[in-house]
Amino acid sequence: MFVYQDIHIHYKFIDNNSEKTLLFLHGWGQNIEMMEPIAKPFMNEYNVLILDLPGFGKSSEPKTVWSLEDYATMVNAFVKKFKLKYLILIGHSFGGKIAILYASMYSVEKLILLASPYKVAIPNPSLKVKVLKKLAKMPGLKTIAEKMKKNMGSTDYKNASPKMRAILVKHINTDATENCKKITCPTIMIWGTKDSAVPLSDAYELEKLISNSAVIEYPNCTHYAYLEDKIKTINIIKSFIE
Repeated sequence: MFVYQDIHIHYKFIDNNSEKTLLFLHGWGQNIEMMEPIAKPFMNEYNVLILDLPGFGKSSEPKTVWSLEDYATMVNAFVKKFKLKYLILIGHSFGGKIAILYASMYSVEKLILLASPYKVAIPNPSLKVKVLKKLAKMPGLKTIAEKMKKNMGSTDYKNASPKMRAILVKHINTDATENCKKITCPTIMIWGTKDSAVPLSDAYELEKLISNSAVIEYPNCTHYAYLEDKIKTINIIKSFIE
């Protein structure tokens, strides 16, 4: 555990003394396990850091109602703690929006956004159920889907603590358009063509806002496209960072 502002944050850090570090940020209501399938292939060569964002997984909740800037500042505390220099930031959904804020505030070598909202993020519990059922049928992802299904109810707005509800509202109402314009590092956006949580059109809006960026479409995939075609995602990340 890493203690930050009296918050206990659960994380996994694999140190290979590499010049490059891949830092993974999960989506709302998720945890480290949802990023591990695309992180594990890199753990033998690069430094890899995965967090349970405060309020999720095994990490405690923030003491106050955090903004996305607060989450980004917390991520930077980890970067300082491990003295990370060449940072490749990978974020899904809520984690991607945090990554956008981070990349506009601090140094990032490369940025990978996985279905990341930049204006609004509306949770869709019914969509989560459909996606988790699909993941459960995919090789190697059944266990993850089952664990997420057990925990999903506690992360929906109606069952969240008052503080996490307020954080969710703040997240939804945060427009990161101006932050996107400040990002200069090479950026790719991986998006499912059937994403009903954050539509594909948002990806192309992001492409116009972020210089030196490109969209990669995953045909017939949803908000969890990065897992639905895991092998493709891993190959894209490998090619991009090398």
